[in-house]
Amino acid sequence: MRLGEKIRYLRLVEGTLRGLGREMTQQEVVRAIGRELKKSLSQSYLSQIESGARPHLTNSTRMMLAKFFGVHPGYLVDDPEGFHTELISDAGVNEDQLDLWLISGAERFARDPQVSQALLKLAEHSDSRKCLVLLKRILDTPHLADRLFAVLEPSGARELRPAELLRPKQREAV
Repeated sequence: MRLGEKIRYLRLVEGTLRGLGREMTQQEVVRAIGRELKKSLSQSYLSQIESGARPHLTNSTRMMLAKFFGVHPGYLVDDPEGFHTELISDAGVNEDQLDLWLISGAERFARDPQVSQALLKLAEHSDSRKCLVLLKRILDTPHLADRLFAVLEPSGARELRPAELLRPKQREAV
């Protein structure tokens, strides 16, 4: 991954972590660095880094950006040609790709806050893949999703009697 791609990815992650529901703009990053770190960086310099026009950072800029984004300074360099982050398996890479996809979906559904927040919550989970597999299993079990939703629905929902939580065939037997 190139340095510019890493900075763009970090802006996306930082925007999500700050509750923006989108990536931070370059200008927002510059302002936040000034406000939080009391250091300066121009938006045009950040743009040149991201576009690849400036493929290398000064040490002070690398340290400042690493501190702002909460990453190791060594992360802020181009990866060597053919470098892969997966050492044993690509599970971590797949998890990151899944999380980015979920964050992108949350942005697309911004007009539906419940769906958007659900996708972000899923992306923030340490094992979002496992959560999706669990969701599939819930949906594969007849009526389980409806029963869980009824039980977990926010206050204001009526309380269900124990018999209502049973599958239809189980209810008939009661």
